[in-house]
Amino acid sequence: MKKETGSTFDATRRKVLIGTGALAAGAALTQLGGLVRKAGATGGSTEKWPWPYVKLDPAETAEICYNEWYRVFCGAAVINSIVGQLREKIGEPYTSFPADAFVFLEGGQVGWGTICGSPAGANIIANLIIGPRTAGIHEGHQIACDIMEWYSETALPTFTPKNPKITAELPQTTSDSPLCHLSVGRWMAEADKALGSPERKDRCARVAASTVYHLVELLNAWHDGNYEPTSVYSAGKEFGITGQPNCTDCHGKNVPEPPKA
Repeated sequence: MKKETGSTFDATRRKVLIGTGALAAGAALTQLGGLVRKAGATGGSTEKWPWPYVKLDPAETAEICYNEWYRVFCGAAVINSIVGQLREKIGEPYTSFPADAFVFLEGGQVGWGTICGSPAGANIIANLIIGPRTAGIHEGHQIACDIMEWYSETALPTFTPKNPKITAELPQTTSDSPLCHLSVGRWMAEADKALGSPERKDRCARVAASTVYHLVELLNAWHDGNYEPTSVYSAGKEFGITGQPNCTDCHGKNVPEPPKA
């Protein structure tokens, strides 16, 4: 069948995708909210946010995350490697938290190549434990910014598991972006490996483990009162529109300029 083209079709398609995505996101949030309320009704403390935290071992957490990747992929692996331990050490509200529900973060949100599930999962955890910016608590928001910048600027993966599923040496690449599409794409070009290759899969498992390793370092520093922010980037302040600092990777010479306020 010949693909229909033209601005009307494209605009309609975008509206449909946005509408479908909004409905799906709304349904997921409603379900998650119901689970949280149910947990609170059965004796948990889920209504109190942020949630408690005890220090974890970064290397041990990264090992858990690496192995979890092969079950639930990047975002849920990051979340599970921390939530699973806090269930044992603290109990509720973590016992009732549906960590596996975040498997959709895989592949940059169900394979769409947007934000990588590893920093997305890390940001969920940081805000769950520290609190939202809207509550006047800025450390969770700042740690999320630090994770985004660290992920974009670090040659990944940095973590090597004790018993890797792939024993060959895997190259490290810098994505210069938190997007899965660029992060995975640049590694595939460097390694000359396909998306479905065992090497690419193990690379992403190690990236998730690397990310949660760094996240635990930040959370432990925050727990001890020693956390110091590292990211100062703010697209809104610098450019008047939300975005990341490498616009030309996708836009080329056509970087959009927002209206001046």
